[in-house]
Order: sequence, then C-alpha cells, then structure tokens
Amino acid sequence: MTNTHALYTVAEIREIEQAALANSPSYALMQRAGTAAGELAYELLQSSDKERRVLVLAGPGNNGGDALEAASQLMNAGLKVSIIMPFGSEGLPADAQQALKRAKASKANFITDSIAAIGNTDWALVIDGLFGIGLSRAITGPLGELVAAVNELTCPVLALDVPSGLNADTGAIVGDTEGIAIRATHTITFIANKAGLYTCEGRDHAGIVKLATLEIAEEGFPLSHMQLNRPELFAKCLRPRRHNTHKGSYGDVSVLGGSHGMVGAAVLAARAAAKCGAGRVFIACLADSLLYDSMQAELMSRLASNIDYSTTTTVAGPGLGTSRLARDLLGKAMSANTPLVIDADALNLIGNEPALQEKMLARSAATIITPHPLEAARLLATTTQQIQGNRIAAARALAGTFRATTILKGSGTVIAAPDGTVVLNTTGNPALATAGSGDVLAGLSGALLAQGCPEWEAALAAVYLHGLAADELVRRGIGPIGLTAGELIPEIRSVLNQLVSVQA
Repeated sequence: MTNTHALYTVAEIREIEQAALANSPSYALMQRAGTAAGELAYELLQSSDKERRVLVLAGPGNNGGDALEAASQLMNAGLKVSIIMPFGSEGLPADAQQALKRAKASKANFITDSIAAIGNTDWALVIDGLFGIGLSRAITGPLGELVAAVNELTCPVLALDVPSGLNADTGAIVGDTEGIAIRATHTITFIANKAGLYTCEGRDHAGIVKLATLEIAEEGFPLSHMQLNRPELFAKCLRPRRHNTHKGSYGDVSVLGGSHGMVGAAVLAARAAAKCGAGRVFIACLADSLLYDSMQAELMSRLASNIDYSTTTTVAGPGLGTSRLARDLLGKAMSANTPLVIDADALNLIGNEPALQEKMLARSAATIITPHPLEAARLLATTTQQIQGNRIAAARALAGTFRATTILKGSGTVIAAPDGTVVLNTTGNPALATAGSGDVLAGLSGALLAQGCPEWEAALAAVYLHGLAADELVRRGIGPIGLTAGELIPEIRSVLNQLVSVQA
C-alpha cells in the first residue's frame, strides 16, 4: 500500500507521472483523477441542503482536464453542473481536449459571464481545476477577481491536486503579496502528497486533504525524504514506566532564562518540563527575584551561575535576555556535553555571536533548536519573508548550518535533521499563536530529552503533543481565542499519558 504520509516535490511527482503515463493507456490517469474527484464531490454534496448546483472552474492544462472529466461524471449522475473556462478551449492538451468533448456531450452548462454567475447563483459546491502544480506566475487581474469571488462563497470548495495559486512545494502563495489562491474546504491531491498543502498558507487554503494515487503501483514511488508527523515516528519513546524507578530515573532539566522582567517565560518552560515527566526541574534564573513558584512548588529556583550544566538537560533561552551575563552562561551550557534545547533569546545570541556559533558546531550531545520565523531569519541572516517563502528549505538550512535538529515553528511546523530529512507537523491550530506557547514547547522538548528520548524523536514528539493538546482544548471549546500558554501544560500531560497507554 502506498504511504499516504510520504511527501514529494513537484519535480518528483512529474517523474512518477511520466513513468505512469508511459505504462498506461491514453487518458487513463485523467479519467481516474476525474472519477476520484467526482466521487468526493458527490460525497460532499450529500450533506448539503441546497439544490445540487455545482460550479466547475477548468483551467488551460491537465488540471482543467481533470475538472472537466469530473464535471461530465457529475452530470451523468444527475447533478446540475456549470463550467467556467476562463482561458477558453484553445491549446488544451490532448487528454484535456478529450475531457472537454465528454463534458460537452454530457450537456453541462458552459458559462461565459463568469464573475456575475459566481455571485448570482446559490452554489452547493465549487470544483477548482484552474491550475495544478505547475503554476509559476501570480494569479492577478480578471482571473484574480474570479478567485476572489469564489473565496467569498460560503459553500464547500473542492480543489483538484492543489488549490489554484498555492505553491505545492512551499505552501506559499505564488507571487507573494501580488497573488491570490483559492481557499478550499477540501483538496483531493493526485498521485502523491505535497508538502505545500501542510505548511505556511497550505492549511488555510487546502482544507481537508485526501490523496488519490490514481492506481499507480507502489514500486512507482521513490523513497521520500519528507513525511507527515504521527505517533509511529516516535512511539519507541513512549513506553510505560517501570515500577522500580525513582526521580533520578527521569532526568534533571534546568531552564536557563528568567532575566529581570521575563521570569514568566522560564516558569512556563519549567512547569511544562515538570508536568511532562522530568524527574527534577530547576529554574536557572538570571534574576534574583524568584524565590519559588507558588503555583508549582516542586520547581527549584537557583541562580543560573550556580548550576552545573554538565549534569542536566538544559533548556536555554526562555526570558534569557541578551546581556553579557546571558551570553556567558549560554556559552557555559553549550560547552557541557549534555542535551540542550535552544530557544528564544538564546537563538538571538547565537545569531549575533560567532564564538557561540563555533560552540554549536563543536557540540556532540543532543541539540534541538526551536526558532520561529523571525529568529530563523536572524540565524540565517535573511528576512522573515524569505523564511516563510520556503519554510522547508529554511529548516534544512538551519539544521545543516548549526548541526542541530531544527523545529521551525509556525503553521505546519517543520522539523528538520542535519541530513536533510524533513517531517511536517499536522497537529495544532491558531490557539498556539499566543505568548509563552514556544516556552512550553521548549520545556516539553527538554523533558523528553531528559527521559532518554533521542533528539529526533524528542523533537517529533514534542511538536506533535504540543499541537495535539491545543486541538483537544479547542475541541472542548477552550480556544482558539483567548487560550493561554499555561493552559496547554496539563493538556499536554494528558495526551502524553494517553499515547503512552496506547503503546503499552
């Protein structure tokens, strides 16, 4: 069975497609694509209480041909189908020409006054077959107005292969601020899964994604170096605890941070580490104002200069600041041959200090870095826009440059290893866009490292659990609006224990 979690680039999919076409009858792949799209469209219509009017947008290439084939099949099933072809029928590829003949034979309604038709009809479903994975220019002008009109509709929108205007490799809108993309509620993607559907703008535009491999045999797919995150990738870390253990069995975590006015960040990271299984947790505070945490008395507060970083897993950065003392203590923690999570201000210090960068490259112990896009831009001496323009490439560059497992946070968080392996996370929602959420993720990562998780599995598990906790809270009506980072911590503990029990 084809691995639906594997992700492929556009170039790789082109090669898979060409090999399949060489071994398939003419029109076979397009007919399979149209059939898969038509079946999903029909399924989506079952829950609609509207008259079953379907609008099909068919573009100038084979993606348009897929849409036309779906249109003819829906007409044959007794639905009312209207088709808009903004580019006309001139120059359609051979298979798409055949699909057009079938659509015309089905007596589907072809519309010429497209903008007016979109707004003046109560559609039950729109099928987007304007552009597939080959789009290289921004959608602008009258075509942009057409897409904008579709995006104003309240009915389901089914995109074929990839929402028109979305880069299938990066998840960015083609043309950045100049372009526009279809906002689909559902996407049926063909042959293989695409990374762009799951990161950056992808999750807002692709909606629920379904894969149709078009009956291409498993041996037709090469090994993929990208995939979607899921518990199977880190299950070996989630083992039930033995009875004959003690607090020392689960490691110490020290959170290096908490400079004056920013102690809360260190407290959040420390609470997350404690509630996610670390045996002992220290707040290694730069400020001398924290005597203890009244809400979590189990946490121990120490001056950061008094911590022995050679005996602890360190989470460096939450509320650390960028003072000379912060820099010196970070260097001390980096020199220790113990697991290290680097977040927030620690990342900014490394980006500005060549000496700290050298310490990074000299490390042999487990190292995880957790930048958000702005921190990533500082580390790579570029802009946030460039980071977001290709999040996968940015994460790979960070992992390779700093020889560390990299968690590039954001919608569709990217986890990258120094060897170029990439995993995209699918849990999480806008509730995580709140102050302190990253501190919680850093503390969770440290707790998993302290308990013996290898750095790659620790990063995968931390990101997955962090997002899953947010999903569970939102499902119960706690967010996304107004969810605070501290509320994530007990929920992460809950989903962690649930996954451990599944693995028992």
